[in-house]
Amino acid sequence: MASYGSAVRDELRVPTRELRQAIPGVYDGYKQLHDAALAPGVVDAKTKELIALAIAVSKECDGCIAAHAHAAVQRGATPAEAAEVIGVAFLMNGGPGTVYGARAYAAVIEFHTARAQ
Repeated sequence: MASYGSAVRDELRVPTRELRQAIPGVYDGYKQLHDAALAPGVVDAKTKELIALAIAVSKECDGCIAAHAHAAVQRGATPAEAAEVIGVAFLMNGGPGTVYGARAYAAVIEFHTARAQ
């Protein structure tokens, strides 16, 4: 299968680093929000990453899909779990969800396969 998730992450690495250097305070604040929102609580971190993945599909954000697909797999999400949450994104987003949902599923499969090796 094509390397969708890794390709997006690689493409964004340099421009993201450059922007982070230009506005470090903004990135620091965003990291605090990110870490607080995705920390395990009543809802576990894997479920929160799967929710973020479904929202990334709805927002049509390739970088978000790659990041949250990777993080969900790192927290133990399976392709079957990802497929179900992507299905909910289809319900809530209609046709565009089917395009970005396929991208999200490809990223989950890629990272899940890499983790298993």
